[in-house]
Amino acid sequence: MSVPLLEVSGLAVGFDSDDGPVHAVNDISFTLEEGEALAIVGESGSGKSVTALSIMGLVPRPPGRIDGGSVRFRGRELLGAPERELRRVRGREIAMVYQDPMSSLNPGLTIGRQLGDVISHHLGLERREVAERAIELLTLVGIPNAAGRLGDHAHQFSGGQRQRILIALALSCDPAVLIADEPTTALDVTVQAQIIELVKGLRERLGMAIIWITHDLGVVAGLVDKVAVMYGGYAVEQAPVRELFARPSHPYTVGLLRSLPTLGGERRRLTPIPGSPPHGAPRIDACPFAPRCDWVIERCRQEFPQLAAVGCEHGAACHRRDEVRDAPTIVDAAS
Repeated sequence: MSVPLLEVSGLAVGFDSDDGPVHAVNDISFTLEEGEALAIVGESGSGKSVTALSIMGLVPRPPGRIDGGSVRFRGRELLGAPERELRRVRGREIAMVYQDPMSSLNPGLTIGRQLGDVISHHLGLERREVAERAIELLTLVGIPNAAGRLGDHAHQFSGGQRQRILIALALSCDPAVLIADEPTTALDVTVQAQIIELVKGLRERLGMAIIWITHDLGVVAGLVDKVAVMYGGYAVEQAPVRELFARPSHPYTVGLLRSLPTLGGERRRLTPIPGSPPHGAPRIDACPFAPRCDWVIERCRQEFPQLAAVGCEHGAACHRRDEVRDAPTIVDAAS
């Protein structure tokens, strides 16, 4: 049996606060194969970004801490690995596109300098080769007149161009895994579509695996192979993307799909999820989604639901998973 490219098992991450410990990520597990794309979906505060930062070894300590689990890349354990080893992996083999391009780029350094520092550190190229690689990367992500823009600073680019530059930085060393943390959040819908198409094209061209983190299920249907839905720090559903859209089996996933606008077909009113997501440490002796759930029963308030199979490679953490799965389809996966 081949070893997965990336294997996350039982990952648990906590933070110390004035009000006590916060359990940000609880027992998260998934695998990623070569060239595969995974979406991690959920509302703000569900633990998506903390999961990504844990993979990269970037959870600040203190106040953060790894409470348990394993992150293995090509069979090598990353949790607890020496910082020197992690620095060889970061950027070179696993790269990340962060949420805000303006705060992620150094305003005092030129784009060419920032690209060059990453390239020279990991690849050890000569100055001329570094410049050629930087121009190649900017051209690859669609920056016009790439050679003439190396001396420009971040504020001289539009928001969409800055996001493309962050993608170029992440791609600079041909990583095996690209983690994109809500890369389209601050962009208008036209630029969002351009960035999504860019990443899809780069995946096909370069063969890299992708972890796409988002709060919007609407962007992932044609982008990824499988989806992990997170709520309150837990994985509440995991499935192949078409299976998830066709037969969602957790009420939270159903709620996310009901809140999606659709083009064409029968007009329907959008149905928001009532209430707010949990803050701090959710109870572990009950379903964290119970206070907001239309399907709630007394068992949900007394017993924590484990992630259990409802189909091939499809699991849901719900006591009524089979009933939810058999309910009418909310959104067609092809829409």
